[in-house]
Amino acid sequence: MKIKCSIKWKYNKKANVWILLSTVLSLVLWQAAHISFVAVPIFVVALSVILNLEITLDERLPWIWMGLLFGGGSILTMYSIQYLLLEQELFQKTSSEKLQLNVLCILVIYLLVQMISNHTAISCVISHGFFLILGFINYFVYLFRQNEFGFADLRSIGTGLSVAGSYKLELHDRGAYVILAAVLFFALAIRIPIVFQKVMPMRVIACMLGILCGLTVYYESYDYNTETWEQKGTYRNGYVLNFVLGIRDSFVAPPEDYSTELIAYLEQHYQDDDGELNTSEEDPVIIVIMNESFADLSVIGEMETNAPLTPFMDSLEENTIKGYALSSVFGAKTPNSEWEFLTGNTMAFLPEGSVVYQQYLSDEPTSLVSTLKNIGYTCVAMHPYYATGWSRNQIYPTLGFDEMYFIENFNQEKLIREYISDEELYDKIIERYESSPSNEKLFLMGITMQNHGGYTTTYENFDEKYYKIGKSYTDANQYFSLIRESDKALEKLVTYFEQVDRPVEIVFFGDHQPSLSSGFYPFLNGKGLSGLNMEELEALYTVPFFIWTNYDSEEETVPITSLNYLSTMALSQAGIELPAYEQFLADCMEVIPAINSRGYYSKEKETYCYIEDATGEEAEWISLYEVLQYNAMFDKKDQSGVFFPYLE
Repeated sequence: MKIKCSIKWKYNKKANVWILLSTVLSLVLWQAAHISFVAVPIFVVALSVILNLEITLDERLPWIWMGLLFGGGSILTMYSIQYLLLEQELFQKTSSEKLQLNVLCILVIYLLVQMISNHTAISCVISHGFFLILGFINYFVYLFRQNEFGFADLRSIGTGLSVAGSYKLELHDRGAYVILAAVLFFALAIRIPIVFQKVMPMRVIACMLGILCGLTVYYESYDYNTETWEQKGTYRNGYVLNFVLGIRDSFVAPPEDYSTELIAYLEQHYQDDDGELNTSEEDPVIIVIMNESFADLSVIGEMETNAPLTPFMDSLEENTIKGYALSSVFGAKTPNSEWEFLTGNTMAFLPEGSVVYQQYLSDEPTSLVSTLKNIGYTCVAMHPYYATGWSRNQIYPTLGFDEMYFIENFNQEKLIREYISDEELYDKIIERYESSPSNEKLFLMGITMQNHGGYTTTYENFDEKYYKIGKSYTDANQYFSLIRESDKALEKLVTYFEQVDRPVEIVFFGDHQPSLSSGFYPFLNGKGLSGLNMEELEALYTVPFFIWTNYDSEEETVPITSLNYLSTMALSQAGIELPAYEQFLADCMEVIPAINSRGYYSKEKETYCYIEDATGEEAEWISLYEVLQYNAMFDKKDQSGVFFPYLE
């Protein structure tokens, strides 16, 4: 079969208007985005050539022409978005496999629009334009908050639009080049329209191709995680694929046993007679310290350092509950630990890799903050880093914090390495306490930054005096020296509150273990980070904690618990009556003493198990836990007012 195609130059007078408008656009972008002036005439000439071409394609081969146009268009769309969003060094980090999945995601939309329009030019303009709009939304959102725009952000788009006017929008040259490339692509697509004479077969085949692309993306990305920190989603997954993964992870199915009848049954069991909580006779000041990357690596394996790293914390015994807790994260994603502590919920029932603060947090989340506010506490959050980190500037007001202090509120000269020190954070906590009236019930939560990774750069302002005896790595030695500084700052904090007249409770825990050189771990467990059994794996997720008071209270050593139970333990130790959900958690902890994203500790089997392997009473309690957490997070229509009241 002879293919009949032709390309001719034919002067098109109507094109002059579009060429003029596009020339104006390119000049505006030259001024606004500082693109190279050479790009302006190149763009105008290229557009003039395209608009004055007469392209004739063989009408017998519409699928071939559509395939070439959509395939090339999808690749252009993918590269345009990546180029728009990433600097050169990050632009090259995305693997070819993930870029291909991005192209398939984009191709699905091209095919969907084609099914509806039966017009390839319209499909190209709508599809490419849609993804560019999404890319530019993410570009501007990232300028505002330093985190990417994902599917979960659609629920708060109204809030974002309400404050958008207070920000200055700036377009870089890469964004301008992407706009000019889009104009050329639109012009080319319009010059070669492809219309199928038989519409229904086209729609069936396009639908099947779209489904095939979608299924390929689904199966090939099954083990990929949604990335939500800074620009990791774009350079690790590709922006479009990461957005699609966010859609996948935003829909959490209800547990098999979920029903409103079961919720009602549990409500009857845990309902207070009057629905009101009795406060503590002490009304202690409650101080919570979640210490960045604070861990005791001896839980992984035998380890000896040249001097004790945490002599003060180890010495705490009187009026102290202490031990180890399971975190759900390793080396990163701090806010998940923060969320588990504040809410009593667990990452065990959420998709792996998700970040609640940016994907699932409701408008009225019940937490330790709302519980304490409802009995008269003033709730204060302190984090000596940027307010936009993990969207805390949006999350903390949603949780109900009355006051928030971020990096600009701290002394910028009190640094260890490049981060504000633990001691400076604790001084700010003491300062806020000293300014508090004697009758103010006060809850302070501090999230430290001092020990944040990485640990390979040397600093003039930090001496590394502590190290593992025997074989070690330089990053581990820096980390050990940081932990020693944390213990010194902790001693100063506790010593101060030992001497005050008001009752004080201090809750301290690490958010997760540090991510050190992979070559270091075989020195501890003999294996490294792979090929681990459940006990060895959970050791990597184990962090120390303590609850200390400056008044007489229970003393206990806890072999293992988990971060989701610590707020319940803190309320109990403070003498505050437990709300219904915390009562449930207190009962659950008797059967399931520790649970995290990896699994749980089985008292019956005296070992760690996967959640799906639970049986008998343990399986029943895990199921009830999952039911209540789903009700709290996702069932807004029938959310329990008994278990999950917000602010009165």
